[in-house]
Amino acid sequence: MRRGWIFAVVFFLIASLPIDPEGSEWKGLSGKEIVEGAESNIRGQNHYGVYKMVVHTPSWERTLSLEAWDDRTNNRAFIKINAPPKDKDTLFLKISNNLWMFIPNLEKVVKIPPSMMLQPWMGSDFNNDDLVKESSLIHDYTHRVAGVEKIDQQDALQIELLPKPDAAVVWGKILYWVMPDEFIPLREQFFDEKGRLIKDLRFSEVKSTGGRKIPTLYRMVPTGKEGRHTLLMIETVKFNQKFDESIFSMKNLKRGR
Repeated sequence: MRRGWIFAVVFFLIASLPIDPEGSEWKGLSGKEIVEGAESNIRGQNHYGVYKMVVHTPSWERTLSLEAWDDRTNNRAFIKINAPPKDKDTLFLKISNNLWMFIPNLEKVVKIPPSMMLQPWMGSDFNNDDLVKESSLIHDYTHRVAGVEKIDQQDALQIELLPKPDAAVVWGKILYWVMPDEFIPLREQFFDEKGRLIKDLRFSEVKSTGGRKIPTLYRMVPTGKEGRHTLLMIETVKFNQKFDESIFSMKNLKRGR
């Protein structure tokens, strides 16, 4: 009887181990293809979106309204802050891994240096790196299907992303959970080089919008800052639009509008 009990426990533990080999697949899809599928689903080849961001702390709360033009095909983006009044017409231009900001009060364009990539973006729990990391997720990391977990009562594949040796990235590891049948991301965790969890991103309120099924609420929670989080809500999104080339230009950024 005891021997049978031990065998049952060992069998359970073995069955519970994560999917093992580097480059392992799920129904013929590699970890990289699953991450690429999730990113393509929520971003398309390009998209235009209107968003509301709420930064919540134990002592104050702040709400921003913004528009974003995201050209994923050419790895560029343009963001305009519309509210509150003190931040109105603050602009951001991303081209590849470069990021510039127009400060309306100073009527000045500044480039965000690599040393500031981990700084908060507009006082939120998202940081500057979140604006430039999307293509990096695909090209600068190796991807491994690490296992299957329940996330918000949904079966999700956990993909482990580790930086390539020469990649100029800020994270030592990223864990990405995806519902693979529909390429819907559910969770993303960011770790430093010492393996410490720095922030936790949850995707929720999955809806059919813009002609596809995507999460419409992002909740970023930093580690060690109790009572603090940032919500990013999609109000409107249109995928695969034809953008005017002038949008993604320094001239447009310097106009301040």
